[in-house]
Amino acid sequence: MNDPLLRWREHFPILASTAYLISNSLGAMPRQVREGLGDYAEAWATRGVLAWEDAGGGQGWWDMPARIGDLIAPLIGAEAGQVSVQPNVTLATAMALSCFDFRAPRNRVVLNELEFPSVLYQYQALRDLGAEIVMVPSGDGVRVPAERIIAAIDERTAVVQLSHVLFRSAWIQDVAAVIRAAHQAGAGVVLDTYHSAGVLPFSVRELEVDFAVGGVLKWLCGGPGVAFLYVKPELVPRLRPRLAGWQAHRRPFAFEPEMDPRDDAWRFLTGTPAIPALYAARPGLEIINEVGVENIRGKSVRQTGLLIERARQHGWRVNSPLEASERGGTVTIDVPGAERVCRELLVRRFLVDHRPGAGIRIAPHFYTADDEIEAVVEEMHRII
Repeated sequence: MNDPLLRWREHFPILASTAYLISNSLGAMPRQVREGLGDYAEAWATRGVLAWEDAGGGQGWWDMPARIGDLIAPLIGAEAGQVSVQPNVTLATAMALSCFDFRAPRNRVVLNELEFPSVLYQYQALRDLGAEIVMVPSGDGVRVPAERIIAAIDERTAVVQLSHVLFRSAWIQDVAAVIRAAHQAGAGVVLDTYHSAGVLPFSVRELEVDFAVGGVLKWLCGGPGVAFLYVKPELVPRLRPRLAGWQAHRRPFAFEPEMDPRDDAWRFLTGTPAIPALYAARPGLEIINEVGVENIRGKSVRQTGLLIERARQHGWRVNSPLEASERGGTVTIDVPGAERVCRELLVRRFLVDHRPGAGIRIAPHFYTADDEIEAVVEEMHRII
């Protein structure tokens, strides 16, 4: 099959020796990252402290979070200047939650049991601030119907936590319906887009979500150390995050003892940014913007469908939605001895991962060849 997206394979060195099917955990590294990190080292070595204002090309380190945020913005349907860069999604979520008051009577938080554990831990800690946790059960370990989440929302709800795509099963939640119900009840919504940004087209503005978090580690091929936070623009001036730092100050270099927060996305920044991680994130973001998320989604639907077809031919249980409209970019397949099978696949240079209670997660991306889909299924069969 003629696949125009395969021309991008040459930008990812690991693809020459590995069936890289784990972009839901860590995207393949673009070749240009090595050059970018070299630019960082050169700026530090030759400019020293002056690099904060000018690291070369008239661009300095201080404004780099804003420039990276503007590369992320179009991938989630936001506008330039609306996305702040955070160290990881745990802290991005903490920043959003620091804008809420969890005193009664509006002190409930609604979650479902299939959210990523790091997020669940964040909300459990809110009990110390007076929050009451409302946990919505799944039932099948694959999905949590929107009507169950909506039924848990009432006038006592402060915030609803929602993953756009669930990490174990890749089920796409009906976030639009939940957001509408939450807003009707006067509650805010924090949307985790870690497993949708870069592989599923969506718009935070059209969804009218209050907060959206995510990271570049996975489908955006940006490496660790860079996450992001979008806040609905009309909310920004009214919010006073308790998690604050000097980059959020209107006059950071005045070193004033009292906080005077900015009225834009910088309001949600904290301290000194991780500059090397920002250099590493840029190439992947530029590539994803050029390839286009719509094109990535089209290929993803086809290849995940092929994976499901081959898995079912072997009689294996698929713990991801069979309908393409309900499925993100990952297929989770449960086979006999799945954890051991996964370890053996890694030895044989088929990079996938395993999640307890779910199975082996396989995640093709725009740089994946159909032959690799066929090969990983046959390798699993041989191992079993």
